[in-house]
Amino acid sequence: MEELKNQIKKHEGYVNTVYKDSLGKRTVGYGHLCVEDHWEDDKKYDKKFLDHVFEKDFNNACGVAIKLIGNISLTQNAEEVIIEMCFQLGYRVTKFKKMWEALKKEDYYTASLEMIDSNWHKQTPKRCKTLARKMWQE
Repeated sequence: MEELKNQIKKHEGYVNTVYKDSLGKRTVGYGHLCVEDHWEDDKKYDKKFLDHVFEKDFNNACGVAIKLIGNISLTQNAEEVIIEMCFQLGYRVTKFKKMWEALKKEDYYTASLEMIDSNWHKQTPKRCKTLARKMWQE
């Protein structure tokens, strides 16, 4: 899991102050969406604190992924892709209906194509392509 965490951190980047993400949403640390009231603009946050926030967000993404995967049998790569998608998108991963249908059939290549055929790909193309490639590789 440490490798997956490092990959997510690399994709998210790290900023110790509140900033606006590509969708204009207030974000901090490793892509943490500032939904709580305590985040202050122009304040520099301690890395240990933001690492703790990342761990909570990562654990939450794992929980969401487990719920969404249910009893679908996935390769480790596919499971890690779903976890990272949940980290970035949350429950919106359910909207990838054709991807989920392909995963149920263990058709990882088609699942990866469905990832590319999405608004998500338009918003974060490099990350999406990297994860789509990982989806169908062993």
